[in-house]
Formats: sequence, structure tokens, C-alpha cells
Amino acid sequence: MTNSTKPAWAGDDLLSRFVNILIQTKPIYAVLKQQARQVLIKTAEKNGVLWRKNIEELEASGIRSQLQQITNPDITYPDYYQLPFHAYDQGNLCWQAAFEAEPATYAMGLRVWKDKPLTWQEAQVRLRGSFHQVLAAHGPQTVQDILDIGCSVGISTLALHRYFQELQNRPIQTVGLDLSPYMLAVAQMRDVNQEIKWRHGKGEETGLPDSSFDLITLQFVIHELPRYATEAIFREALRLLRPGGYLAIVDNNPKSPVIQNLPPVLFTLMKSTEPWSDDYYTFDVEAAMQRIGFELVITTASDPRHRTILARKQSAKGS
Repeated sequence: MTNSTKPAWAGDDLLSRFVNILIQTKPIYAVLKQQARQVLIKTAEKNGVLWRKNIEELEASGIRSQLQQITNPDITYPDYYQLPFHAYDQGNLCWQAAFEAEPATYAMGLRVWKDKPLTWQEAQVRLRGSFHQVLAAHGPQTVQDILDIGCSVGISTLALHRYFQELQNRPIQTVGLDLSPYMLAVAQMRDVNQEIKWRHGKGEETGLPDSSFDLITLQFVIHELPRYATEAIFREALRLLRPGGYLAIVDNNPKSPVIQNLPPVLFTLMKSTEPWSDDYYTFDVEAAMQRIGFELVITTASDPRHRTILARKQSAKGS
């Protein structure tokens, strides 16, 4: 493994530039995009995730009629959010992305421990648990209000909400916020007990009141963003947190041996569906958090592919 803090296939290195040229070649990009989808679908279905059945059930559910109800008509989508990514030409702003998000998430969990004989359910428990354990050990002692920014179809949100309710043995309030109304429609349908308040909004400009949350999470979100958007979300999180509140991030770990040493086929496929990869893997996240006003608590490798970063809003100036 290289000692670099980023993989050789990211940033401005020769290998990275070569891969980017391939991706920018339209016929090659079309093949890469399709192959990236197939990797996820094969991983899912080989391990009992019912990818196609899940899509068929959502199609038959009448969910499309819920889109207008959950959409905030005042939203203007940022340019970065309208690029193709995750092998979808419309990014997250389409039903296909929303219908496939749940099985794709389960496939992602399996790939974290691809050499372990885990079921997809066991992999998900381990993936969520590794993040929750860091929160329990180093995060807030009591939580009443949680905001999950970039909540997608709500898998991360519901797991986090239930974890803290069980840990504290009392009700808490959780908001799941996402920029895709398609994802939120699926989240709302998955939330059969109406445990979460789902909100269509921008992480950079939520419209939520100052000092209203004890914990804000960004779970597998910032690798999908340009750094200027991530920094804007950090500033918004600082405004939204109560004094002493925590911002918690879990995402790809640039220093992970797994990430550093991805086979060329896999990192090329990954970059073809993640337009902000170079920006993410060369971004000093902790330095940005400190510059914006957070106090760093811990950065730790929470599983073989991911890191968790915890930062705190200071309780009082200079404390």
C-alpha cells in the first residue's frame, strides 16, 4: 500500500488523468456505466437481494402519485446535482435511481466484507453498527433531535433513529432531509410507522431553525459532492447544531488499504459513476471542518472501506 493519503487513481496523478480521459470518451463511458450497474446488480442478486422484485413492487405501489405531495416547489437544484451519476443520466432526480437505491445499498454493504460469508442483512447490521459504535463511544451522551442530511431512501435514517431510541429508552425526533423527492417518496413509503419527518431540501440551505439539533449526520454523502457544497453544508450544520452538538460523517476512507488498492477495473468503474471522486479524495475534510468552526473529536477507520469523522460545535466561545 502506498503511504499517500489518497489513492493513486484520484487527483491529478498520471493514472487518474488517464482514467478520466477514458471516462470522458462517450462510447467508453457508456460501457463503463453499464458495467458499474451490473457489478451492483450481480452482487445483490447473487446474495439474495431481490433487486428486480423490489423495483416491480415499487412500480405497482402507486408511489408515483406521491411525488407532488413531497416536493418542495421552491427548490432550485444546484448544477452539481444535475450531473449524471450512479449510472443514471438524471442522477438522483428520477424514479429508477429511487427504486434501485435500497438494493444498491445492500449490495454496497456486501462489498465492504466481500471475502466474509455474510448475508446482506448481516452486512447491513455490521455497516450501520460500525458507525453507531463510534457515535456511542465518542459522540453526544444524550440526543433529542437528529438531522440526517442526504438521507436517500431512509435506510441510514431509520437505523440511526432506532439505535438512539433503544439506547436512551425514550422517544427522539429525527428529520431525514434529501434533495431528491423521488428518494423521499420511497423513504416515506418504507417508514410504515411514520417514525421520521421527511423533508425535501438542500443540505446547504435547509430552512430549519438555528440551534435545533443535537446530532447531524452525513452518511455516505460527501463523496458525491464537490468540496464547495460540502463546506456549505458544514456551515449550515454549524448553524443548526445546539452548542455542544455533534456533526458525524461516515464515508469512503482515502487511507483504507481496500480503497488504495482497488483493482483498475473497479476504480475505473467507480470513477465513471462518481463525478466528484477526484475532489473528494484530495479534500482535507477535517481541516475544512476546523476552518468553519468545528472542534474535531475523532477520525477513525470504522470498517475496511470507510472512516467516521466526529466534530463538535463548541459549547461556548473558546471552550
